[in-house]
Amino acid sequence: MKHTLAVLVENKSGVLSRVASLFSRRGFNIDSLAVGVTEDPDISRMTIVVQGDDHVLEQVTKQLNKLVDVIKVSDIGGDDSVERELALIKVAADVSTRAEIIQIANIFRARIVDVAPKSMTIEVTGDEAKIEAIQKLFRQFGIKEMVRTGKIALVRGPKKV
Repeated sequence: MKHTLAVLVENKSGVLSRVASLFSRRGFNIDSLAVGVTEDPDISRMTIVVQGDDHVLEQVTKQLNKLVDVIKVSDIGGDDSVERELALIKVAADVSTRAEIIQIANIFRARIVDVAPKSMTIEVTGDEAKIEAIQKLFRQFGIKEMVRTGKIALVRGPKKV
C-alpha cells in the first residue's frame, strides 16, 4: 500500500540529506519525493510517497519525528486530500503527426510548451493514472524525454498540516 506523507521541516541545508539517509539506513524505498518552501519561508514541506504496510508507516513516522529538524509528520493520502503530479513529455513530432499530438494534449487538458522541427514538449498535470494514460498514448509517436515531479498533496478544507 502506498502512503503519502507530508513532512514539515526547518528550511535549512542538510535536512533533505538527513531525511533521505534515514530511509536508506532503514531499507525503506521512497517512491517519490517533492520538496518546496511553504507560505512560511523558514519551513519547507516534503511530500514523500512510501510503499509498505501500517507497520512500515509507523516505523517511518517514528524515525522522522526523531530528527531534530522535523516539525511535523502527517499521513495525508486518501479521499480527503488533493494530489497532483507534473510531467513534461518530449514527443517525436513531424508535420504529419502534430495535429494528432495536439488533439491528445487537448483531451487531457495538457499544454504544448515547446515546438521544435522534430519534436513537441507537452506539460500535463494530474493524478498518477492521468500521467500514465497520456504517456501510454504518446509512446506510439516516440517519447524522446520525460520528467515527472512526483506527487504533491494537500489535505482538503481547513489547514491541517
